[in-house]
Parts: sequence; structure tokens; C-alpha cells
Amino acid sequence: MENDTIQEIFTPDMLSFFHEVSTSVHAIRDLEEMLHCILGKIRSVLNIEGASLAIHDAGHNEFYFIQTVELAKTGDYEKMHRMRFPDHLGVAGEVLREGRSIIIPDTSKDGRVYRRFESGDSFFVRSMICVPLKTRKGTIGIFYALNKLKGSFTSNDVKILEVLSGTIAVAIENALLYGELETYIDSLHKENLRLRSEVGTRYDFSEFVGSSRAMGKVLDLMKKVIDVPTTVLIRGDTGTGKELVARAIHYNSPRREKPFVAESCGALSENLLESELFGHVKGAFTGAVARKKGIFEMAEGGTVFLDEIGEMSPAMQAKLLRVLQEGQFRPVGGSVYRSTDVRLIAATHRDLENEVKKGNFRADLFYRINVFQIVLPPLKERKEAIPLLVNHFLNNFAKKFGGPPATMTQEALDLLLQFDWPGNVRELENEIERALTFAGRKKTIEKEDLSEKIRTATSEPTPAQPSSEKLREVSRTIEKQMIYDALRKTKGNRSQAARLLGLSRQGLINKIERYNIVT
Repeated sequence: MENDTIQEIFTPDMLSFFHEVSTSVHAIRDLEEMLHCILGKIRSVLNIEGASLAIHDAGHNEFYFIQTVELAKTGDYEKMHRMRFPDHLGVAGEVLREGRSIIIPDTSKDGRVYRRFESGDSFFVRSMICVPLKTRKGTIGIFYALNKLKGSFTSNDVKILEVLSGTIAVAIENALLYGELETYIDSLHKENLRLRSEVGTRYDFSEFVGSSRAMGKVLDLMKKVIDVPTTVLIRGDTGTGKELVARAIHYNSPRREKPFVAESCGALSENLLESELFGHVKGAFTGAVARKKGIFEMAEGGTVFLDEIGEMSPAMQAKLLRVLQEGQFRPVGGSVYRSTDVRLIAATHRDLENEVKKGNFRADLFYRINVFQIVLPPLKERKEAIPLLVNHFLNNFAKKFGGPPATMTQEALDLLLQFDWPGNVRELENEIERALTFAGRKKTIEKEDLSEKIRTATSEPTPAQPSSEKLREVSRTIEKQMIYDALRKTKGNRSQAARLLGLSRQGLINKIERYNIVT
């Protein structure tokens, strides 16, 4: 650039103009408002009739207009905002290919002009400057300066626009990237809402299966404790569903929007458990190359579930007690205590009261966690729930694997009722999945599909084993529950519920009346 040209561009008035444009870029957050402001300033300084910005859509090999400022506001010219045109046509196509600015003193004498722009009745393009908008990624668009009001466009006008084009290009690119980011964030938000809805449904109390008095008591206790931040202790044998109960309490509580973080105290050594619970600072021990958050920090505002808390060492019990008493913890290797706001739900298969007497568990910690106790009965004490659980698992596996739910013969179901299930509900679920695998395409689980331990279980009656009369009652309970579920899923639509159950509409109505089901 020659010295005379530099002096003409960087006059005090022009420097003030560049400053105003730069301020607009940084001060105005809305892209459309910002561009409208900048184009208005350019139009005034260059004394032109109009200005436009067209963005290059490389994916579709097109240009499209995003902003226009002109004196004559006509309906035809407004349509340019929505106009798209091929990126190889007109002056814009040449600017894109060659990456340089072009002056058209008289559009009527230049064959490169794209005539589609001249459809308006009140605005005619007589002269123009086209300047490429360049970033590190290449040319992202074209700037048009239209119709010099006095005289002709000069090389000085081109230089002014080229100086501004970089700032405008970066502002547009940032806005486009921000728009993509907002779209991505919006998609994440929608996915998060979907997952939360799915979790909420999964851990809804209506999904708990069981018809015994013991399970009814469990559900009543869960409902009492969901709205208060009380510490809960869940007792029950392995496989009875302690974590499922904890999750249901959390996802139905006021803390449902915050994290639920679970850890098994019996699965880790004392040092590892301390790091998992409270985190550690960089350099706390060999291998601690960075700071790590513990679950009490990750679950801030939510719920911490500590399974098998009875396996915790005395030293860890003392540190956990401080968290419950003071609401504070100290990361491994750290010197500063951190505050935490979490709800604690603990679980164990041990009799902690007896462990306190033996000296294996701190009495003060026991009293802290034993504020509200829920005891889960083993499956052998509520065998009447087995048919309902079987139906529940068959439906769940149908959703997981696709296709309609499988069925089970009465002979196979009788064998399940005779077994004592030392592994409780978890063992039953695993047995159903195994039997489905053996049944293959039959879609009917028979006696032969069950594992040997089930098939060879004693058939001698036990006090908990249902009689034939009780089996009929269980069958009626299953049928009634299935009708309730179908009506709930179809929001009371009897025709749809009948189709789900494989019944005629009248057949369903008869059963509703027989069981006195209120819909």
C-alpha cells in the first residue's frame, strides 16, 4: 500500500470510524443487530446507497444473505435475506475463486453481474464493490458495497473495506460457531431431559414389584422419607435390591436434579476407599498426578449411597462420622477441609447393632446412620411376589432384546416357587435371562430351560411355599396387576389395553368388573 493511500485511510476521522466499528463488534452481542449497526456506519462513511453480507455455504455450494442495509426498503429487496444462489455465479463467484476484491463501476456494462438481484422495482444496483470475508479457514462470505451516491468507487474505498473485512469475518465466524455450540448444548439439554424422564420412570414407585405385606411396608417407608433429607439405613441380604431402593428415594426426592453417586465400601482397600470418598490432591501419593474429586464432592446437592457400610474400617468410620457431624471432609494429602451438602443413604447385609456390641462398628456412627431404617425381606419370605417378578423381568428383557415378551409354563413357574433363592431378586433375574437364552426362538420358557439347581430343588412343601389354593390366588393377582399395568400405560384406553393384553375389548371389560378395577 502506498504512503498516500495509508494517509488517506488512517486520518483522525477514519481512525475514529474504525474504533466505532470495533466497539460495535465487541459491545453488541446479537449478530443481526451488530451487523446492521456496522453496515449502517460503512454506508454513511463511504456515502453509498446500500450494503449486504452473503455467507458461503460450502456444504451446498451456495451463498445466502444474512444482512442488508439500504435506503429504499422494498419488499423485493427484503427477499434477498432469504435468497440463495450458486457459488460459481456472478461477481461473488469470481471473488470466491480468486480471493480478491472487485470493483464494478457500471453493472449495466459488466457481464459478471448476477441479474437475479435486479428484480426489484425501487432499488437497482448501478455500481458495487465485492470484498471477500476471510478467516484462517478461508473465504466465509462476501461483503457488497452498493451504488456510490457521488462519484465512483475508488481504490481507497476498497482498502477501507478490506481493513474492516477481517474484523467482520471473525465476528461472523465466532457467531456461527456460537450458534453451532448453542445447538449442541440444546441437543444435550434435550437428551438430558429425556434421560431424566427415563430415570424418573424407571425408579417410579409403581415399578416396584411385590404384593406381600412386607414389601407394602417397604414402599410406605420409602414414601415417608422421600421429601426429607433424613439419613437412611437400608438393611437386607445380598440381591434384595438395596441400591434400587436408594435410587428410587433419590429420584423421587427434591434432590432428583442433582447427582446420585454410589460406592461399595467392601470392594476397595482402606486407602483406595478414602480417595474415592474424599478425593485427593496432586502429589498425595505415587500416581496422584492430578487432583481428583471424591464422591462427596461429585454428589454435591445430591445423594451419596454407601453400600456395605459395615465393611468400613474403624479409621474410615471416624472420617465418615466427621462428614455427617460437621458437613466437612478433607481430601487425601490436603490441608484444607471442604464443605459438602449431600444426603447419605447407607446399606448393609450385616446386623450393625450386633457389630457395635462386638466392637467392629462405632456406636456413634451407627446412631448417626440409623435415623430411618428400611429392612428388605429376602425373596424366600415373599414367594408370592415371584410370579409378578417373573412377568416384570420378561417384559424388561423384551424391551432390551426387542420383540414381544416371552411366556413361562406353569410347570416352570412351580419350580421357581419351590426354590429358596439365596441370591434373592438378583438371582431370580439372572435365572430368567439365562432361561430366555436357552429357550431361544421358542418364546416360551419350559422346565428344561431352567438351570439344574432349580430343576433339582426339593419339591417338599415348606412353610413359605404356596399351596395350590394360594397359587390360584397368585394367578389372579398377576392377571389383575397386568390389567392395571396395561391401563396405566394406555392412560385408561380400554381398546388399546385390550390389544396389549391379547384380549377382546369386551373380555377386558369383563375382567375389570370381576376384579372391581377402578379406571
